[in-house]
Amino acid sequence: MAATPQTQQDIERERLIRVLAAATFVIFFQAFMVAPIIPTLARAFEVSPQDAGLIVPAYLVPYGVATLIYGLLADRYGLARIMAGSLLAFAILTALTATAHSVEELALWRVVTGLGAAGVVPLALTLVGKLFPYERRGRPLGWLFGAMAGGMAFGSTFGAVLEPYVGWRGLFLAVGLAGLAVLLVLIPRRHLLVGAAPAAGGGLGALLQGYGSLLRTPRGARTYSFVLANSMFHSGVFTWLGLYFEQRYSLGPVGVGLALLGYGIPGFLFGPMIGRMADRHGRGPLLPLGLALGAIGAAALIPDTPLIVAAIAVTVLSLGYDTTQPLFAGIVTTLGGPRPGQAMGLNVFTLFLGFGLGSLVFGEVLHVGIGTALTLFAVVEFALALLAISLFRAERPAIASQSGGSHAPRSGAQVP
Repeated sequence: MAATPQTQQDIERERLIRVLAAATFVIFFQAFMVAPIIPTLARAFEVSPQDAGLIVPAYLVPYGVATLIYGLLADRYGLARIMAGSLLAFAILTALTATAHSVEELALWRVVTGLGAAGVVPLALTLVGKLFPYERRGRPLGWLFGAMAGGMAFGSTFGAVLEPYVGWRGLFLAVGLAGLAVLLVLIPRRHLLVGAAPAAGGGLGALLQGYGSLLRTPRGARTYSFVLANSMFHSGVFTWLGLYFEQRYSLGPVGVGLALLGYGIPGFLFGPMIGRMADRHGRGPLLPLGLALGAIGAAALIPDTPLIVAAIAVTVLSLGYDTTQPLFAGIVTTLGGPRPGQAMGLNVFTLFLGFGLGSLVFGEVLHVGIGTALTLFAVVEFALALLAISLFRAERPAIASQSGGSHAPRSGAQVP
């Protein structure tokens, strides 16, 4: 008899994770649908593609910075209220972007949308740490990171494919409505957010002390460092794949979008399965493998190969992302103590900082050739894979600790 309420609770949690995955997908779709339509926007506003391209960092940079604020707000005022407000802001501001009449207005809407949207994904990741014990977090994290990768891939693809039919304004309106629809589905499940993540108090001093404690421990320092380096690698390569396919295979925007579609397939198909593998075998054995897969995917793009081989390499690159960042996030869910929102906010901030820096560094190296840039990034990523073998070897399957709700790696107490 006692199993029935628990079974119903499990069903509700699973449904909530899928709603949060849908919200994550929509947000990342919106973030990455812009790149392939930059030439269209440049013509619409009669500016250069370089000027129109500034709307990409205009969204990503404020988004990354704001994640730190949302983590604090969620810890102080409660996750449910902040997440719902952020998703509502995303829906409204994305739709209002369609009213822009100049590239400056468009960039401004992108800035405020980044600020408004930044509370959903990091808080969804935080929620996984509250709803699921450590040894069962891999699969729900796989859903969320698979939704991220899928949003990136489908946004890049269908931003180019749909724009000729609905226009760039129609794209923003449609995504805004999609965000609102997800919010309406989320509201009836708000009680799960309230019960799972109660508010925590504290001021600026506690905030700074919290960041210091996250970065002072060897486990926290190495995890955040790898999140930064790995996101730089993937963003650097992915951002410039459009130019790669255009130059090497003479593809147009739609062709480029279709070539990039494989980047989201592993996350959609295998994200939860990768998460289960992490729960069963530990994150230590999988992280070096994921880093190595990323390096192999980038290295396969260096020589002249048939287009199908390059498309497969993009899929391998995506599999490398899906076998690393969700696993790092799983570790982060154990670092925050009474402030999980702050820990995950720092994780997403680090992730988006890496996205920006990786794109910038790869772009600078492009001056000496795209092959050289791919080689450099592949070598660094492979070096990270070798380092991860020893640095993350203690991340083994988890067992319940004596603290009740938290869990620790099997090696004993908290990994140093």
